[in-house]
Amino acid sequence: MTEKESHERSDAEAGVIPAAVAAQRQEEISTVIDVSDDSLDPETEKVVRQISQLRQSIDNIDNAVVSLLAERFKATAQVGVLKAQAGFAPADFKRENRQMARLRRIANDAGLDVEIAEKYREFVVEEAKKRHRRIAEDGDNPGVLDLFA
Repeated sequence: MTEKESHERSDAEAGVIPAAVAAQRQEEISTVIDVSDDSLDPETEKVVRQISQLRQSIDNIDNAVVSLLAERFKATAQVGVLKAQAGFAPADFKRENRQMARLRRIANDAGLDVEIAEKYREFVVEEAKKRHRRIAEDGDNPGVLDLFA
C-alpha cells in the first residue's frame, strides 16, 4: 500500500472523507502543491503562490456558502413547521418550477453553467422536502440543528 493509499484510508476511516470518495481518489492522479517547497524553480514557485492565494479565496467563499446554506435551511425548517401546522404537503411543484427558472436566470447572468444551478436547486429542494416530511412526522419539531445551528 502506498503512502497516499494509507493516508486516504485513514481519512476515510476517521470519517474525514467518505470511503467512496477515498476509493475514487485512488483512480485519480494527484499533485501535492506546497508553497514551502524550496526545490521549486522561480516560475513554478510563482504559480504555486498564485494557486495558494486562489485557494484562500476559495476557502473564504466555501465558508460563506456553507453559512448561507445553514441560514437557508433554518428558514426552510420554519416553512416546514408552518406547512405541517397547516396540513400542507412538503412539495410545492409550482414554487419549485419558479425557483428553477429564477436560478437559471441568475446562473446565466453570473456566467455560471446552468447545470450547476440545477444541481444546487435539486439538492436544496430535495433536502428541504425531506426535512419537511420529517417535521410533519415528528409533530412540527424541526430539530435542533435546523433552527439553532
